[in-house]
Amino acid sequence: MDYKKTVIIGASPNPSRYAYLAAEMLQQRNIHFVPVGIKSGEVLGQPILNLKEKPPINEVHTITLYIGPQNQPEWYDYLLSLAPKRIIFNPGTENPELAKMAKENGIETLYACNLVMLSSGQF
Repeated sequence: MDYKKTVIIGASPNPSRYAYLAAEMLQQRNIHFVPVGIKSGEVLGQPILNLKEKPPINEVHTITLYIGPQNQPEWYDYLLSLAPKRIIFNPGTENPELAKMAKENGIETLYACNLVMLSSGQF
């Protein structure tokens, strides 16, 4: 098991969503993931934690975002409280304001595609 525990923000039980595909790729590479979102259900046998409850998650390496910038501000404090080593802003989630806040907290930020990073060994 790779210890790059990854929190998927915007997780969905819908197999056609990119967040779900990211979970599949993480699982295939034995990287522990935690699905968090506003949709209930599960992803590959793991329950989706309710984002509205701001669930505590320890030892987070990466947060990968699958919610648009217009929906991110109410979660800024929560995301930063998870103290990840990095935040990946997937296409369509780019947010200079959150990226600046993350950098000010010593968190690496990447504007990248989680799927491409995993496929190319850059994760």
